Amino acid sequence: MSDEHRLEEKLLSQEAERRISENFDEVEQIEIDVQTDLLKVVQGQVDGVSVAGEGLVIQKDIRVQEIKLQTDGIAINPLSAIFGDIKLERPVNTVAKITMTQADMNRALSSEFVRKQMQDFDLDVDGEIVSLKPQKIEVFLPSNGKMEFRGKVLLKEKGKTRPLGFTAIARPRKGSQPAMLESFNCTEGEGVSIELVTALMHKAKELMNIPYFKWDDMVFRIKELEVEIGNLILMIEAKVKQIPSSDVVPL
Repeated sequence: MSDEHRLEEKLLSQEAERRISENFDEVEQIEIDVQTDLLKVVQGQVDGVSVAGEGLVIQKDIRVQEIKLQTDGIAINPLSAIFGDIKLERPVNTVAKITMTQADMNRALSSEFVRKQMQDFDLDVDGEIVSLKPQKIEVFLPSNGKMEFRGKVLLKEKGKTRPLGFTAIARPRKGSQPAMLESFNCTEGEGVSIELVTALMHKAKELMNIPYFKWDDMVFRIKELEVEIGNLILMIEAKVKQIPSSDVVPL
């Protein structure tokens, strides 16, 4: 690769780093490598983009310890790209490895952003609708392959609402092995019926089998999930419709 070609990639990569950094509240480190040259940019083409970042924070409390990301070929608006504003002409396929610490996860779960996203869960328990409203959820990663949940919900059944505290230990799905619930214990309240626990397990299975999720201009699915002591590692496949916009400065 010629020095001139490498310089073009470096300039575009530096501008991409500046623009992407502006979309985070905090950035400890970020490196972006735009794989292209000026001729391809003029033609509206980029071979790919790789991203490596650490300590990235969005929405004030959503923190990622580490992310490694790679896109496939990108079709862009050539005029806007020359002036440092990358606009996608079609969705981009992306694979990413994301690492979150136990502290990151609990910081996110207690954030205002996530609390607003939490919805009440309606369960069909032998023909009767029982509602669960999450109040507080904490996640612990005590050993490889296991996740411990501690929480409190408001349980509404038969016209009455009561608090329910619980702890649960689960093993996420891995390869061909299905997700497993190792234990479920009530720590506050009058306990729950076996029928309610069964309905809750059916609901959890339904959520885990959702084929994909949507967030802003991105559709993604969790391909793999690995639990290490203190860390959760997610392998994600995503289709990004548009890169978040921000004020730009020409190259």
